[in-house]
Formats: sequence, structure tokens, C-alpha cells
Amino acid sequence: MSGKYVFTKGLKELRFLFCQTSEHSAPTRTFLQRAYPTMKKHNPHVPILMREASGTLPKVYARYAFGKEKLEPLNGLSDAQIEEKLTKLVKESS
Repeated sequence: MSGKYVFTKGLKELRFLFCQTSEHSAPTRTFLQRAYPTMKKHNPHVPILMREASGTLPKVYARYAFGKEKLEPLNGLSDAQIEEKLTKLVKESS
């Protein structure tokens, strides 16, 4: 599992947006509770932000060098599917 969370050098920030109480954000919250410590351990200098707002559909933004960003919606995905999407996202360089 740890190899999946070793980010490329081009990744400058990872930002999760989700609702703190809704059912549609529950898999995202579960994923972050499980995976955040490993992500942070392997990438101590990359900011991993979690933004909670009532009614927000879960999504993740990856910010790369030169201000490029990529958005991936996480709504309706299971914990394993979120892990797959995130792994693909953090391995990209832009």
C-alpha cells in the first residue's frame, strides 16, 4: 500500500473537499482516516489539505508545478475506488 502513496516530485498539493456529515462523503472520510498517515509519512513536504463544508460533494484536486490542477470527483466511489483514483492522480506529473 505504501508505494501507492509516494507522490511524484511534480505534485505540489493535494486537496480533498467533502461534507463532514453526509452519507455521500462517508467513503472519502473513511479513506482519509485510513490513508492520510501513510501519505503524510511518505510525502512530508507536500501539503495534504482537507476541506469540509456542509453539502459538498466529495472531490480531490491535485496541484502540480506551474499552477496546473486536476480535479477528480469521488462521489459514489468505494474506499478501494478512491484509492485507485488517487494513486493514478498522484503518479501523474501534470
